[in-house]
Amino acid sequence: MILSMIALAAVGFHVAGIFAAMHAVMHTRTSQGAFAWSLGLVFLPYLSLVPYLFLGSSHFRGYVDLHRQRQARFFMLHDEASQPPQGAAVLTPETVDDPRYAPIGRMLKTAMHGGHALTLLVDGHAAFDAMLAAIARAEHYVLVQFFIIHDDTLGGRLRDALLERAAAGVRVCLLYDGIGSHALPDRFVERLRDGGVEARPFATRRWRNRFQLNFRNHRKVLVVDGTHGFVGGLNAGDEYLGADPALSPWRDTHLGIEGPAVADLQRAFAEDWYWVTGERPPSLAPLDRCGRAASMIVATGPADRQESCSLFFTQAITAATKRLWITTPYFVPDAAVFGALRLAVFRGVDVRILIPDRPDHRTVFMASTLYAHEATVAGIRMFRFYDGFTHQKVMLIDDDTAVVGSMNLDNRSFRLNFEIAAVNVDATFASEVEAMLTADFARSDEINPNDYRRLPYLSRVALHVARLFDPVL
Repeated sequence: MILSMIALAAVGFHVAGIFAAMHAVMHTRTSQGAFAWSLGLVFLPYLSLVPYLFLGSSHFRGYVDLHRQRQARFFMLHDEASQPPQGAAVLTPETVDDPRYAPIGRMLKTAMHGGHALTLLVDGHAAFDAMLAAIARAEHYVLVQFFIIHDDTLGGRLRDALLERAAAGVRVCLLYDGIGSHALPDRFVERLRDGGVEARPFATRRWRNRFQLNFRNHRKVLVVDGTHGFVGGLNAGDEYLGADPALSPWRDTHLGIEGPAVADLQRAFAEDWYWVTGERPPSLAPLDRCGRAASMIVATGPADRQESCSLFFTQAITAATKRLWITTPYFVPDAAVFGALRLAVFRGVDVRILIPDRPDHRTVFMASTLYAHEATVAGIRMFRFYDGFTHQKVMLIDDDTAVVGSMNLDNRSFRLNFEIAAVNVDATFASEVEAMLTADFARSDEINPNDYRRLPYLSRVALHVARLFDPVL
């Protein structure tokens, strides 16, 4: 009897695995991912079926429908924004036609505008001091979005700043990712809500993908009164200020923006807020001509018709003619991005990539190590940052373009996460980023192709095994 039940359960697992494999073949975004999932689901359903429920689905139709109707139905913020505060300039954004980045704008239905003032914020203390100061000056509304918020000292400072503004009559909207902030206790959120802060978790879950762990909202956005915006790599937790001894000092970069692009930050937040609440958050027109920089907000995600994040990197890399410096905590490029990097070397571009010397996620670190070796063989200069953990997501292109945002060079950013970045064209700002990255490279060691060859054989095997998990890294 017991053996019959075991046999029946085994048959059930295999049948379910076959149906799940059919789903994987139809819906997984890459052929490599489809092959990996279907192979495991057919031959090892006991091990792969449950993970597939959490990681495998690639569709969440409600969000896709909303996202693809955003321009026509919900988020014409430039047209629907209220009048700016008395004495502020009326928005007449100057569109900048830069052929290097125009394909990105057409893909994402956005544009590059001139007239921005940019502030480079190096590391957590500078970034959060600036963001908390901007929140303290809010008169109308505050829009806040983080992938991770912790109930610790920094999280408490953010909470208290938002509560203080809400008590002053300012509308405060807070989004945090339901999985990224899984450790955030209910009492933290309840205190915010009791104080008048509209705090909501982001989730793409509906009944058919209620087990889904993919499609996380990895964006970090702050908009204050429509005039001040912030975007970058930092989350709200003490480790981002260097409090984790295993990863300290924590190296990261954020960006402050004033000018027309703040409206596009608002729009990205508004889409996510509408998905969660069914309502649009407040909005005001940003100030115009705050500076000389041209900026374009690039918001990507798995609901886009194209694999927009991967295509964004591919086009940005292709735009480089002299220099391409990138810093990323995770280097697991797909074929298109890796090919673009190698072609840049053959064009004579100075391609350098900075990655951490210590892991925060072991499997990703191992896969990155193998890709770093293959990159050096192709002529890409790879560096490991040894003075702490580098989490920044920055790209410097030639002498005039700097990108700061939330995007990593891995499959999760390319195809599974909602991401955001600012592409900034301004020689003065690019020189600031160059100085910052030059200092970072000075605190790093260049990777030699022989480093891989010196590893024991079983260690090299482990690196290749780690790379098999590319589709979910």
